[in-house]
Amino acid sequence: MINIKRSTAALLGLMAAVPLLGIQPANAAEPTRTSEAPRVELVLDVSGSMRARDIGGRSRIAVAQAAFNEVVDALPETTELGIRVLGATYPGDDPAIGCRDTQQIVPVGPVDKPAAKAAVADLRPTGYTPVGLALREAAKDLGTGDTTRRIVLITDGEDTCAPPDPCEVARELAAQGTHLVVDTLGLAPDDKVRNQLVCIASATGGTYTAAESAEDLTDRIKQLVDRAGDTYTQAPALVAGGEECAKAPLLGPGVYTDRESFSEHRWYRVPVRTGEELRASVSVSLDRPVSRDYGVLLRATATDGRELVRGTDAGSGRTDVLSAGLRWSGAEEEALEETVGASPSPTASAEPLTTVCLVVSNSFAPAAGTRTTPGMPVELTIDVVEAAPTPDGPDLGRGWVLLLLLTVAGLVTGLVSGLLTRWWVATWRENR
Repeated sequence: MINIKRSTAALLGLMAAVPLLGIQPANAAEPTRTSEAPRVELVLDVSGSMRARDIGGRSRIAVAQAAFNEVVDALPETTELGIRVLGATYPGDDPAIGCRDTQQIVPVGPVDKPAAKAAVADLRPTGYTPVGLALREAAKDLGTGDTTRRIVLITDGEDTCAPPDPCEVARELAAQGTHLVVDTLGLAPDDKVRNQLVCIASATGGTYTAAESAEDLTDRIKQLVDRAGDTYTQAPALVAGGEECAKAPLLGPGVYTDRESFSEHRWYRVPVRTGEELRASVSVSLDRPVSRDYGVLLRATATDGRELVRGTDAGSGRTDVLSAGLRWSGAEEEALEETVGASPSPTASAEPLTTVCLVVSNSFAPAAGTRTTPGMPVELTIDVVEAAPTPDGPDLGRGWVLLLLLTVAGLVTGLVSGLLTRWWVATWRENR
């Protein structure tokens, strides 16, 4: 039980790296949380099409405004929220002006709830739909930082102002390693709108939802705002995998981000002592259309190429991310041909140190017309913990003691019940 608790604590904390026999692996930053508050910006389409009255007899803008009011009222105190609109001010026909029509009406920060609700209540459907420009400006509104930031885009139509194309903007933001997630909510059952919103969300690891009622819209926005707190974690450290194990970066426990080309193998090295267990997982975000029958594979090998273990599908439940994970204990192989030969420090363990090679492979193939650069976004999680002991055999252990106690308790209970029953019957007969 102690070993399990230690392992769990180490995994949740993404252990800061320790010097291993004189070798200092690359590591993700030590804290899993920083002093930054979760940051979210809601981006609302206020273009002319939002006048349509097709959601329970109410206009799309009225439903969105009501949803915003409920979200603002339920906003967690620790969350910093901003609101940006598009197509809200220019009623004319000049696209050169209408396609620049996006403004931030509530700055990202602690929210003055009455002021925020008043700003949203004054909105009237007006102009064009510059989604791409609004996303780019929203990313600037959220600024930079160490933690995940979220944009929630609510719209009923596809971009009418490209360029910039909103899908390309989303890929551009993802390629910058800004750790920004865009979730999209569609208010119109239109295939073109859906395809564009799915593309935007997929490029950044976000989600797409079709809101068919006022309740759907309100509930989903609340979930996404709350999720900003749930995913409030330290941003992964940037790392570049090698073409072979010998040229791969040496990594310690932490979370890392990389890019992998189509059908590529990417290598990383992790030091593991005898008596320790390596736990690793990888997720690849599908930020562009790919051909069918694809997959992701994670393997651990020795430095001479011998395979130690092959990962299994993690089953994240999301259609825009593929994941795999593996576990390998240094006790599973007493000694590999190559160990790190540096002299141990006075405080270092005397156990031999093994270099394990992690290989991330994919069988993606680009769909027709799909860009092949930059590579697919990859997130790699690594942890090294004390290995859990393997039981000698399938026995009950202390369960035998419990079974014996239950048996004795049953016998005593039966005996006492029988005596009480006999006494009650005898007393009843005497009193008749």
